[in-house]
Amino acid sequence: MNIRTLVINGIIAALYVAVSLLVSPVAFGAIQFRISEMFNHLIIFDKRYFFGITIGVFASNLFSMAGGLDLLFGTAHTAISLGIIIFLKKYIKNKLTLLFLNTLIFSFNMFIIAFMLNIALQLPFLLTWLTTGISELIVLLIGIPIFYTLYKRIHFDKMI
Repeated sequence: MNIRTLVINGIIAALYVAVSLLVSPVAFGAIQFRISEMFNHLIIFDKRYFFGITIGVFASNLFSMAGGLDLLFGTAHTAISLGIIIFLKKYIKNKLTLLFLNTLIFSFNMFIIAFMLNIALQLPFLLTWLTTGISELIVLLIGIPIFYTLYKRIHFDKMI
């Protein structure tokens, strides 16, 4: 990993944490409007954003009410979801299609977070999967036009 990639990933991780803490009252729990989840869309433009996003999630989860479980499950949710998209990018080239798939994959995979919240806080699994999944879906759907428009001006694939 070159210095530029390392620095940009550090900036992404720091931004993820800052935005998560900014909305912390609604970033953790059964309903998670963690606006920083929009950064997950960066993976569409370059797989090297994987580390910045994943480290940002890990660092943000240090502040979770679920404690160490969120460090494990939350980071695993992100790494697994990002890995699926990296795999799909080999076969699907359309950025808009990938942004929608990314949204669906992250939202569906919220069962991992629901399972963790069930263990940590005794929240009902299915209801929590529904509420966290819908929350993730809303945040990432809002992020699609934002990141697609930014990409046309900033070219995330050439930054890193």
